[in-house]
Amino acid sequence: MKIIDYCMMFFGGIILFYMLFVIVSYCTMFIIAMLDLRKRYRLDLSEYDDAHIDAFYSKPVSLLVPAYNEEVGVVDTVYSLLNLRYPQTEIIIINDGSTDQTLQTVIEHFQMKPINKIVRTNIPTKDIKQIYESEIYKNCILVDKENGGKADALNVGINVSQYPYFCSIDGDSILDEKSLLRVMKPIILSDGEVIAAGGNIRIANGAKMQFGSIYETQLPSNYLVIMQVIEYLRAFLMGRIALSKFNLVLIISGAFSVFSKKWAVEAGGYSTNIIGEDMELVVNIHRLIKEKKENKRIEFVPDPVCWTEAPQTLGVLRNQRRRWHQGLFESLWMHKKMTLNPRYGMIGFLSFPYFWLVECLGPLVELGGYIYIVIAFFLGKIYYEVALMLLLLFVIYGVIFSIAAILFESWSMNTYPKKRELLRMILLAFTEIFWYRPLTLFWRCEGLLRFVLRKSDWGNMKRVGIAEKEKSV
Repeated sequence: MKIIDYCMMFFGGIILFYMLFVIVSYCTMFIIAMLDLRKRYRLDLSEYDDAHIDAFYSKPVSLLVPAYNEEVGVVDTVYSLLNLRYPQTEIIIINDGSTDQTLQTVIEHFQMKPINKIVRTNIPTKDIKQIYESEIYKNCILVDKENGGKADALNVGINVSQYPYFCSIDGDSILDEKSLLRVMKPIILSDGEVIAAGGNIRIANGAKMQFGSIYETQLPSNYLVIMQVIEYLRAFLMGRIALSKFNLVLIISGAFSVFSKKWAVEAGGYSTNIIGEDMELVVNIHRLIKEKKENKRIEFVPDPVCWTEAPQTLGVLRNQRRRWHQGLFESLWMHKKMTLNPRYGMIGFLSFPYFWLVECLGPLVELGGYIYIVIAFFLGKIYYEVALMLLLLFVIYGVIFSIAAILFESWSMNTYPKKRELLRMILLAFTEIFWYRPLTLFWRCEGLLRFVLRKSDWGNMKRVGIAEKEKSV
């Protein structure tokens, strides 16, 4: 029994110490994010956009939309890009060998006709079958290519593009009309210091939309989707704002991010042999910056909003989360030499250790904490105190930070302004540690296992369309 006692106290102590470390880290990031958003809250963003509109003419942007079996949402995505308030853009839709009606849908909707176009192969890719140009929107191009995956499709888009900056957008995403203006602002105003920027991602399930524009946001009825809304608020409003403040961001969402074409090509473009291609490009650019000893930055911008479709079933959500976590582990492992390496400055000493300890290995420790609590209550005796402390820390970590992020969102962004919707989100946040959190931790651990077993299939992400009516869980 003494061996069991020592083991339980030892593992309980490790998990307690880890959770305290994570909570202190999150508290620090929350304070930094709150102070940063407080400054932004005082600005009149509309006047700020108008004041710098002339500067955007010098930075035209190519909008890349990789599409594989996206017939349900790709038309709305393209319409949202046509509605963008930005002086000079080109839209490049890349059909990555879709097996549904994606190609025909885009051709018919935007009256695409075949053209001959010389393409410079800056990055090696799968072959292009045909390039089309819209007869009604001359800045809209469709590229039909052999299937090679999302990374390969984006690399084709980079090769085809003619502008010095490109913005990657998922085929099921919708941008607000001023999103591109605002995500490009740090690039414009920094005089070349900022070479990549990522925007804020919001879940659009339940929103009302017409011709690519969301005119009314409302909370979906599906509880699984609402939990993802809360999770996105916590991740984007707290973590990425704080990391961006010190140029420590390793992830900017592939659903909405802008890059300098020159730096992206020099970094090798999007990696086709890794699942998390968006993170891999960011890490490669960070590595390149440090190795060339350049004073460049990658930023997260909380103002722009990209609306995306979230999984509505447990099966699809499981595929997504284990894929995300496998991609995170792959990228960290591929660049493990950067961890605690003085050559890479704060990226090596702070960002990589944080992502290793909190984001990557965290699910193993947290899931171990849940298992420990169950075992402790069965064994009884001295373990009750440790188990109760762990449960309290899980409540603080899961519930308190979630509620803080919800209130933060309503105060700073005003995306879900209705009091009834805020109350629903807060009440649901109290249930997170009992069902949603353990499930996502288990799926993320599956992602680690898939990395060890070297499985690389994407899994199925079934689209139902942002404007479709929700089904409750």
